[in-house]
Amino acid sequence: QVQLVESGGGSVQPGGSLRLSCTYTSTTYCMGWFRQAPGQEREGVAAVNTNGGSTYYDPSVAGRFTISRDNAENTLYLQMNNLKVSDTAEYYCAAGRRRGCNTYEKYFEFWGQGTQVAVSS
Repeated sequence: QVQLVESGGGSVQPGGSLRLSCTYTSTTYCMGWFRQAPGQEREGVAAVNTNGGSTYYDPSVAGRFTISRDNAENTLYLQMNNLKVSDTAEYYCAAGRRRGCNTYEKYFEFWGQGTQVAVSS
């Protein structure tokens, strides 16, 4: 079992930045960030493989968000720049030990409790 704890959410104006963090209790192959806005399905935002050498992004955040991980510190990050109102959602950290890695839920089996990100003027 892998336990995940997110932090770093908050309120920001459009164009602003936030960095989300997720601490994990043991290293997994694939780690990622998902988000769910009110009334919408959960969607994958970004994912990264074990050593950080491969990253994957949803087109809606590519070029604005950066996912990274520090296995020495057991921490996953999501740097979010140029935030938009449409980025408002609950953000979840996820981890998986299944074969493969991408922003699809099938690669993940462990989930955090979420952290809220609100973007408004």
